[in-house]
Order: sequence, then structure tokens, then C-alpha cells
Amino acid sequence: MKHLYRPRLTTLAAALLGLYAGMASAQATEAMLPRVDVIGGTENLPNIAGAGQILDDQDLEASHVFTVNEALRKVPGVHARDEEGFGLRPNIGMRGLNPTRSTKITLLEDGIPLAYAPYGDNASYYHPQVDRYERIEVLKGAGAMLFGPQTIGGVINYITPIPPREFGGYLQGAAGNRDYANARINVGGKGLLLDYSRKQGDGARDNMVHALDDLNLKYVAELGANQALALRANHYREDSTVTYSGLTQAEFEKLGPRYNPLKNDKFDIERSGLSATHEIALGADAELTTNVYWSQFDRDWWRQASNSQDGQCGAAFNAARLAGTAADPDSCNSVQGRLRSYTTWGVEPRLTLAHAMGEFQAGVKAHFEEQDRKQVNGTSPTARTGTTVEDNLRKTDAYSVYVANRFDVGAFGVTPILRHERIDAERLNRLTEASGTTSVSKTLPGIGLTWNPSKTLTVFSSLHKGFAPPRVEDLIGNTGTVTDVDPEKSTNFELGLRSQPMPGVDVQAAYFRTDFDNLIAVGSIAGGSTPLSQGKALFEGLELAARAQLDNGLFGRLAYTWLPTAEQTEAFRNVASGAVVGVAGNRQPYAPEQTLTVAAGYQAGAFRGEIEAQYVGEQFSDFANTVAPSADGQKGEIAAYTVWNAALNYRFDNALSGFVTAKNLIDKTYIVDRTRGIQVGMPRLIQIGLKYAF
Repeated sequence: MKHLYRPRLTTLAAALLGLYAGMASAQATEAMLPRVDVIGGTENLPNIAGAGQILDDQDLEASHVFTVNEALRKVPGVHARDEEGFGLRPNIGMRGLNPTRSTKITLLEDGIPLAYAPYGDNASYYHPQVDRYERIEVLKGAGAMLFGPQTIGGVINYITPIPPREFGGYLQGAAGNRDYANARINVGGKGLLLDYSRKQGDGARDNMVHALDDLNLKYVAELGANQALALRANHYREDSTVTYSGLTQAEFEKLGPRYNPLKNDKFDIERSGLSATHEIALGADAELTTNVYWSQFDRDWWRQASNSQDGQCGAAFNAARLAGTAADPDSCNSVQGRLRSYTTWGVEPRLTLAHAMGEFQAGVKAHFEEQDRKQVNGTSPTARTGTTVEDNLRKTDAYSVYVANRFDVGAFGVTPILRHERIDAERLNRLTEASGTTSVSKTLPGIGLTWNPSKTLTVFSSLHKGFAPPRVEDLIGNTGTVTDVDPEKSTNFELGLRSQPMPGVDVQAAYFRTDFDNLIAVGSIAGGSTPLSQGKALFEGLELAARAQLDNGLFGRLAYTWLPTAEQTEAFRNVASGAVVGVAGNRQPYAPEQTLTVAAGYQAGAFRGEIEAQYVGEQFSDFANTVAPSADGQKGEIAAYTVWNAALNYRFDNALSGFVTAKNLIDKTYIVDRTRGIQVGMPRLIQIGLKYAF
């Protein structure tokens, strides 16, 4: 696959990293930790005018979460939908927004954009394994305006471990059913950390096999008395046999939920990234933190079907699928290679200044993306060459600036925020030389309020204008024609409280309302078979989070979301044709009215055990709110389901510990998605593992 680079900027990024490394001393520091936090420590929560939650090591490591979906279901207001059973392409939505491909949220790693094209194509076909992280921050409300570009749903920031000063680390291994195996080495010292993991196993359906390699290097060093630097390098590779297509209704009923005939489909990823974060104290009250980042993401997906009835393999093949008869993919002399290469880079300085009345924050970002997209059609079941039918270059240059100032007046805090985004998009069809350019810009105001009448109670509220840019392919057609697609625009309000009613107990509750002037309907089926539509919508509901750690060793946590309103306030319309899509008053698809995660456990000495239930209410899969399942499996109500998880940990001594986990303990069969046909949740997975620390 051809890779697209901008050599001068790539060379510059490498030169900067090399320069920083040459300046750095060999002594790591914990006093200054160069990293952009969304929340930071729990001590910052009284000043945050929005619903915020931190998943710590107890939530992640002690629970041995298998996927980021499982982890994020522990946060109220988050709906994380499974897809292939390994958590490789998470579908994360917030407060009722469609979770497909996580397009409606901002994903960060140590404050640096994680998505490969957050402005031009904010879809998560790549996501690191949750094992990489020691903490996850989730923030909603006006505070999300300090990040972007998606400022409607919220922001998720994954935090990587701090390199140790002293030499040490651990070895960890786990094995389980479904041919599951996971090996990991983590070693560091003197500010350097190396982390490598290999994970492999079967997915949610037949003919789905995944193998993942994840290598990460991180170095933190002082550059003097008032400066510090963090350098990061990572390389991720995925080698999967996995299809894009779901099941027809007859296949699901007659051949079973694990059936998958498309054994020839292949998915390969390679992703490399470099980043540097420099932090300098400008006197006693000011701090400047600068991120520089670059990544290269290559994705090749060869498949014989993009949905349960796309016609690629012909009428007879599709008829067999509709009838629930086992289909032979080797009889289909067709395969399509969706070949993608993304280069992303940028720089973002952020200034924080404490003053007598509160705190001032400001930042700017210059961000650049290049998408090299091809489609090659082969004429045999396993071909990897063929006729090029798409060859596109898509570019995005994005510039943003924000200013925020918190004014503290007694127990009250008031934070006005202003953010501006400008996005320049360009698309070139190399097959016809047709091209087009366009721009999108928006200025967004917001305000946050906090009231801390006591050390154990915070009342918070925020009001802000939300924004999300349309994709390059939505703005500019393949013939170079510019389409009149508006960015997503919303008015977001929330009101809530955080409290510690007694020692060891924390509670957070929030009311939220998201009123869309324009919401772009997610059309994720490859090949454009789902038309781009937009219109007005309203989401309104309540969130509740609680956790308790009692002196007798008992502990528990709860995350509950009630979403009574998630409706089209006017019928959506097809952008190209103006045709009505859906009905005013209908519920938005993939917006369950209730979700609940509740866990309880006991810890004593070397033992820790917990059991958890994750409940997702019924949901519609289309704008028409179709209840009865369609023959192709792409429409129909998705029934509510509950997944049970359990984890047992035991520490044998200071160095050796072991664990046993069960994911989907009762082996529940449940449908999670119908976008491209029926996709089912992960079957039961039992893991046994050991960890040796040195």
C-alpha cells in the first residue's frame, strides 16, 4: 500500500524529538510530569463545572477489564457497544449520541489526539487495548471545549503509566478459552519505560481470529529546575480474520449467532506514533505545556461483503443468506480491498496562569491530516490485487484557539470559555483529477459554574454551544462538488452535584439536556449505501454514579443512566435529495433508555473478588423505529440484555500474584448491532493469569 507523507514536517518532528532527547538529563522526575490532563487528580473535581469521572487501577487492573467497552460502561452517560468481541473497534457514545465508530466524542491519550483523523474522518477503526492504560478520565459539559474538535458528547482521556525512577517492572501472562492468550512485559527505570504486549484469540463469531502486538516506549526527564519533557513512541499491529458484515435474520435463527461464512475476509493494521510533551514553569504561577505529535496509520481490509445483502457476491449468494442456508465464500469470485493510509501531525501549546481571583487558561492548536484512500476490486475469493476503482487524497488543515478564565468568589466559581475552530478541507480524485476545497469555521461560547458550600459537596452547572465538523467525504463529493453539509451544532446544559456523604462513599448525579440545531445521522455502511441525513434532535436525561469502600472490606460501585428523551424533533432529511428520513418524534437509534452497571466485592489481605452486572436497555436500530426484524437483519428492535462479569485476585507474596476472571459469565447470547446485519456480543471468556513483579 502506498504511504503518503509530508517529508519536511515528518523530518522536523523527528528532529525536534531528537533535540529534546539530547537536552534531557537521565533523571526522571515526579515533581513535574509533562502531560495534559482532562481532570487530573480527584482534588481538582471541586473546580470542574461538569460531570467528571476517573477510572483508576482498581476499576481497570483489579477488575481485569478485557475491553475498553467493558471499562467505559462503568461510567454513567456512556454507551459502549461491542462489535467483534475483542474491543478492537469500540463504538462509544455519550448521553444518547449514536456510538457507531465513536464518531461523536473526542478521544485523547495523555491529552494528545488518539483518533487517526479527528477532524476529517473521526472513526475508530484503531483503538489501543485497554491494558496500556493506568487511568481513564471522562469529562462532559463545557470543560470539553478546552479540547475538541468534538465538543458535544464529551472527552475521554487515556493516561499511560509514569516511568519509574528505580529499575523494576513485571511479567504477566494469561490464557483462556476461545484460544485466548496474553503475554506482557513492562520494565523501566531512570525515567524510561518499555511496555510490550501480545494478545490473541477468537472473536465473537466463527472465522474471526485476532492477533495484536503493542509496543510502547516512554521517557520522562528534567531539563533543569523548571522544565520537564516526556517523549513517547509506539507501534501497534493487528492481524485479524474478521468480516464487516453481520448476519441475516435467518442465519441468526437457523445457523446460530456465531455463524460467519466470510472466512476469506482479512483486516490488517499498522500504526506508529511519536509525541513529545514539554512543560515549563514560567514563574511560580504560570505553566506552559506544549504537545507535538505525529502518527502514521495504515489499514487494509479485504472483504467479500460489507453488509448482509450488499450484492458483491451475487444474487444466489444473497438468496442463500436470506434463507439461512450455509453459503460458500469460495464460490464468490470477488473481494474488495478498502486500503487506507492516514498521516496526522500537529502542535498544541497550552498556558495555565493562576491569579488572585482564580485561574486563566488559553491554548492554540495547528493540526493536519492526510488521507490516502484506495479501493481495489479483485476477481477471486483471496485476491490481494485487482482493479483500482477509488483513489482519493483527502486533506484537512485545522486551527483552533480557546480562552477560559475561572473567577473564584468565595465558595463560587464562574468560568467563561470561548473556542474557535477553522477547518480547511480538500479532496482529490486521482482517477479523474476532479478536486474540490471548502472551509468550515465556528466560534463557540460556554460558561461553567461551581459552588462548594463544604469540603464534601460541589454543585456544578454548565451551558455551552457544541460543535462537531463533518467529514471531508461529506463536504466534498468524488466529483469535486461541494455539498452543503452543516457542522453539528447543539446547545448543551447540565446541572449536578458531587458529594461525599460519609467517609469512603462518593456520589455524583447530573441532569443533562442536549438540543441539536443540526445532528448528522451516522451512516457507517461502506460504499455509501446509507444516505447522509441531518436534522434537529433533543436528548435529555439523568446520570448517577456512586462508589463505596467500607472499613470491613466490602466495596461497591454503580453507574446508571436514564435517557427518557432521545428524539428527532423534526424529521431528518437526506442531504443530497431532501427526502425525509424518519419521523418527527421518533426515538434516535442506538439510544437505550436505561443503562446500568453495578458491582460488589470484598477485599481482605491478599484476596480481592468482585462480581459485576452490565445492563443495556432495549434500543431501535433505525430512524423508522422498526420493531419487527427485517430479513436482512439490518432493522428491528434490539432487546435488552445483561452481561455478568467476575474477577478473583490473590497475592501470594510481594512479587507473585494470580487472577481468574470470567467475562459474560453465564454465556449470554445477545445482539449488539444491526447496522450491517446482526452483530452479537462476546461469548463467555474465562482467563487464568499470573503476574510477577521485580
